[in-house]
Amino acid sequence: MQKINIADKFNLFHEEWTPKVIAKSNGQLVKIAKGSGELVWHKHDNEDELFLVFKGQLTLQLRTGNIVLNPGEMYVVPKGVEHCPKAQDNTHFLMVEPASTAHTGDTQSELTVSSEQQKWI
Repeated sequence: MQKINIADKFNLFHEEWTPKVIAKSNGQLVKIAKGSGELVWHKHDNEDELFLVFKGQLTLQLRTGNIVLNPGEMYVVPKGVEHCPKAQDNTHFLMVEPASTAHTGDTQSELTVSSEQQKWI
């Protein structure tokens, strides 16, 4: 394992809502993504999902209210909690989640990226 410069990794891609894997630790994948607009409402029945914002603003819409994350802020969406990420233009964020976590849970949409399509960079 070599050290990882996260800013450099963000410069390697332009796709939005398409997680890129940058590390693995104890069965958890560390992923980065860019986003603008809204993903889809979904939940992960068996996995928590950690979000950490590097650039822009990410709102985690929950049925009980919104969690607004600015650069340097993080939040863990507990397993089973329905959520819908919504991002300001060109928001950059990191996620930590078990390798078994499906991108949009059981919800399928044109934005869903299968685990096999989530490339290592």
